[in-house]
Amino acid sequence: MRTLSEPTERVIVVGAGFAGLSAALHLAGRGRDVTVVEREPWPGGRAGRRDIGGYLVDTGPTVITMPDLIDEAFAAVGENASQRVELLPVDPAYRATFADGAAIDVHTDADRMAAAVRDFAGPSAAAGYAELRAWLDKLYRVEFDGFIAANFDSPLSMLTPQLARLAGLGGFRKWETMVKRHIADPRLQRIFTFQSLYAGVSPQQALAVYAVIAYMDTVSGVFFPRGGVRALSDALAAAARDAGVSFRYESTVTELERISSRVSGVITDTGERIPCDAVVLTTELPLTYQLLSRRPKRPIPLRAAPSAVVAHLGCPTARTGTQPLPHHTILFGDAWEQTFTDIIRHGRLMQDPSLLVSCPTASDSNLAPPGRDLLYVLAPAPNLDRGRIGWADAAEPYTQSMVDMVAQRLLPNLRDDVEVLHVDTPADWARQGMAAGTPFALAHTFAQTGPFRPANLVRGIDNAVLAGSSTTPGVGVPTTLISGRLAADRITGVPSASTTNIDLKARLP
Repeated sequence: MRTLSEPTERVIVVGAGFAGLSAALHLAGRGRDVTVVEREPWPGGRAGRRDIGGYLVDTGPTVITMPDLIDEAFAAVGENASQRVELLPVDPAYRATFADGAAIDVHTDADRMAAAVRDFAGPSAAAGYAELRAWLDKLYRVEFDGFIAANFDSPLSMLTPQLARLAGLGGFRKWETMVKRHIADPRLQRIFTFQSLYAGVSPQQALAVYAVIAYMDTVSGVFFPRGGVRALSDALAAAARDAGVSFRYESTVTELERISSRVSGVITDTGERIPCDAVVLTTELPLTYQLLSRRPKRPIPLRAAPSAVVAHLGCPTARTGTQPLPHHTILFGDAWEQTFTDIIRHGRLMQDPSLLVSCPTASDSNLAPPGRDLLYVLAPAPNLDRGRIGWADAAEPYTQSMVDMVAQRLLPNLRDDVEVLHVDTPADWARQGMAAGTPFALAHTFAQTGPFRPANLVRGIDNAVLAGSSTTPGVGVPTTLISGRLAADRITGVPSASTTNIDLKARLP
């Protein structure tokens, strides 16, 4: 694995999202002097926040999976995650509802989920679920260390015995094809393939290697931090600060100072110059290339993932019948395959919408005023490269149609007393600097996977490393945490157990 040349004592991390916080923690634990520069007044990056009328709104991710990666980030500076943040298990992980009125709760416990599948679709489906779960587990175990959590210097780096095992498991076949081997019911197939939307590819086209996202959701478990997702980024930042990391909030990096092929410092919008020996850039890819004065030479242009419209709503305590609303509900439309055709191929709004409805107050009632619930309603949408939708005019009526669908399918009285707290459209994501107006970065096509994704080393610059959703390994909270650690590995090399947390206490103020 290639690493940066010395010196690397002083490192600047640009961006305090999950990738930047992870990089800062790992670097601090390895004895580096780390400064994080962040344009917002708080940490979190895409895990943004808005406080509106007593509602504590997280504007970014709503699903936390793979808590062991969170443990790893805290452990990098000798901390215990449980002492910094409380991760509440979400059970059921989510409820899937279908256009025919059927519904099934998705559990991460194997026995409970097998029973739910048996009740939903019969004994043969339950047996197929058990086989699928075993396949997902094998896929994850082969794929994680050798591919997801590894730095690649070139495509040849993939040529290992693990690649043969991954191919033998069907990892390079199509995701939907592999799921259909075990699950015949098309509604159940959706439960284990809808995650391809996160990867920006339809399940008919996505590689089966990305089925590990379904493993994270349906096997590893889903969690929610008490206090909201912001509580996790706050906790990571606090641990980094206590480990000696310096934070510059409300500071935007406008220029990288260069001496020959090395970055010698960063310049902020306040005119401050911060010297460094190495820099980790977690900025959006267009800004990253602008700062570096570099543009990659790729035979195939980069393709952005689909985007989303997200409406944050306040309402009276939400119930479905006599039961409280679960934390996550997926409202599947009838024309599921058409959804991907609409968004990805034709660049238009879904003709038969499918929505994700999250109710964070189901896990933490303190996120809303007493007697109220907070809803997060997400509708997949085309990105700005693909779609030509005038969001200035379309946002309000489309938000109303989302509210109407939630009322029709889930909460009949929603229209009686609903507050539209905040709405983000692809145009809003673009104003925040996200390429093509999508919070999901680059699609995980074959040409943008593994060593073919934009690399975390920069050709021609000796001491810059990239981290975040648009570089390896990809999109999502777990992968961006890994991305930060991979960036740290490029700077320090992979540490042995005896070299982590070196001189940490001596550097504390």
